[in-house]
Amino acid sequence: LCAGPVENKNEAAMSELVPESRQKPVVPMKPVGINANLLGYIGIDTIIEQMRKKTMKTGFDFNIMVVGQSGLGKSTLVNTLFKSQVSRKSSGWNREEKIPKTVEIKAIGHVIEEGGVKMKLTVIDTPGFGDQINNENCWEPIEKYINEQYEKFLKEEVNIARKKRIPDTRVHCCLYFISPTGHSLRPLDLEFMKHLSKVVNIIPVIAKADTMTLEEKTEFKQRVRKELEVNGIEFYPQKEFDEDLEDKTENDKIRQESMPFAVVGSDKEYQVNGKRVLGRKTPWGIIEVENLTHCEFALLRDFVIRTHLQDLKEVTHNIHYETYRAKRLNDNGGLPPMTSETEENHESNL
Repeated sequence: LCAGPVENKNEAAMSELVPESRQKPVVPMKPVGINANLLGYIGIDTIIEQMRKKTMKTGFDFNIMVVGQSGLGKSTLVNTLFKSQVSRKSSGWNREEKIPKTVEIKAIGHVIEEGGVKMKLTVIDTPGFGDQINNENCWEPIEKYINEQYEKFLKEEVNIARKKRIPDTRVHCCLYFISPTGHSLRPLDLEFMKHLSKVVNIIPVIAKADTMTLEEKTEFKQRVRKELEVNGIEFYPQKEFDEDLEDKTENDKIRQESMPFAVVGSDKEYQVNGKRVLGRKTPWGIIEVENLTHCEFALLRDFVIRTHLQDLKEVTHNIHYETYRAKRLNDNGGLPPMTSETEENHESNL
């Protein structure tokens, strides 16, 4: 007769030992087909055009963070990605300015328009990262900034009279710049990616890849991938978030061949075979930025902007932000965090 409670206690004890699994995206149920041979045209396919028109009217936000030691060409690469002067160096930053003693966070916003579509781009730079004698825990201000943006969004979301369109300052993508040593990742690289990969989409890139030979570059890429795997560090696109076989096949190729992207950035144009190209002039010729035989900049650009931009935003909202939101609500006993509006309402009720 006493077996029941004992079993329940054992079950409770066992359940406490089971580690809490990381939240996975909700995969919708496969719809049941009604009849492929419809009696006439309905117009379901026009939803794509409707969405396109709405996006063209409202535009969208995209927030990209760049992290790495100074001198790795972070600002130049971001300028090259968006074919405009969007980095902090082109916004009144003085080249003779001293390296900050602590990690600073500098966000600069721009509106870029192409083909009638407006993108509010925010570039978040982190001067001072990795440049100190003691770089212990220098990733903490960056993690704090990322979480502050989640908190800001959450507070807007729980407002009684919330805005129709909540301003989105959440970091959708973090480009992490690896020094082209050709040897291995530094402890700081591993430490940063280990902590930050849980809160933001990290895309590792090898900077100034033209300083290595093709063989050195291939070997270094393989070594970096192996080190990340051995240390259990997940970069974007994360395996567990592949939604179907098509996603898995496409992303496996990126994970196993392209990552980390070995890139060269330049916002200068040169004449090559009668064409103007973005490139870097060296004693042995022009390194063409968008030429895949020279570097992988074009692969990175296509990945971040042309194929995965929307997914970067969705993974940020559905996975990283949701994980933060669930933890905050759980820590708060299931209640939303107090905002200035809810505090005012609470005081007036008292």
